[in-house]
Amino acid sequence: MAAEYVESDEFRGARIRSSELEGLEIRDCEVSGLKVVDCFGSDVSLGGDFERVVVNDVDVTAYVEAELDRRYPTRALARDAASPDDYRAAWDAIEKMWQATLDRAGKLPEAKLYEQVDGEWSFVETQRHLLFAGDAWLGNAVLEEQSPYSPLGFPAGGTPSDEMVKLGLTPKATPTLDEVLAARLARMAVMRRTVDALTETELDRICGRKPADAHPDQEYVVRRCLKVILKEEAEHHRYAVRDLATLETSA
Repeated sequence: MAAEYVESDEFRGARIRSSELEGLEIRDCEVSGLKVVDCFGSDVSLGGDFERVVVNDVDVTAYVEAELDRRYPTRALARDAASPDDYRAAWDAIEKMWQATLDRAGKLPEAKLYEQVDGEWSFVETQRHLLFAGDAWLGNAVLEEQSPYSPLGFPAGGTPSDEMVKLGLTPKATPTLDEVLAARLARMAVMRRTVDALTETELDRICGRKPADAHPDQEYVVRRCLKVILKEEAEHHRYAVRDLATLETSA
C-alpha cells in the first residue's frame, strides 16, 4: 500500500530530486510556491483554486479561467454577482443546470450514482455536500435557523468526525438519492425565496452567526455567504458533469 501523509508539514520547503513520483497524488493541500522543474512524464493533471499557474514559463492562469468560463458560463455568473439582480440571475442559471443534470443522472442505474470516479465524490456525495453548504452558509449564517443542518449533509473533505457529530451530521449514512434530494431541493427552495427578496441593504447586512464552529471568528456579510453558495453550486456542478460522462461510458 502506498504511503499516506495526512495533516503533515514534513514536506514544507522540501526538495525532491531524481525520484520516481509516478502516480503521486496531492489532495486538499496548501501548495503556494510549488515548483516542478525539469521533470518529464505524461498525463499531468492539476485541479484546484490557483491564483497563478505558470507552465514552462508561460502564465496560463487567464487562459484556463477564460476556457472554464466558456465551457461553464454559470461559474462566471456566480463569481461576478454583485447586485441583487445578479444573484437572482445566477441562481436562475444554477436551478436550470441542476434540473437538466438531475434528469441526466436519473437515466443511469442508481448504483452508478454511488460510484466514485478517480477518488472524487460520487454524485450522491456531491449532492450531500451542496446540501451542507446551503445549510451552513444560508440556513445557519444568513437565516440563523434554529436547526439548520440536515443530518445527511456532507462537509468538506478533512473535516474531523467529532466536528460533524457536533453539527448533528451522519457522515457514514448511506441514504438513497431520493432521500438526499428531498432535503437538498428543500434547501434550494429556501435559497430561491432568499434571492427573490434580496435588496442591497440585505446583501450588506452582517450575519449574526458564522457558517459553522470550525470557521474563523470574523464578520460574515450576507453578500459573501450567498456568493459562497453560488460558487459551490457552479464548481461542483462542473465536477459532477465531468464524472457523469465517465459513468455514462462505463454504464
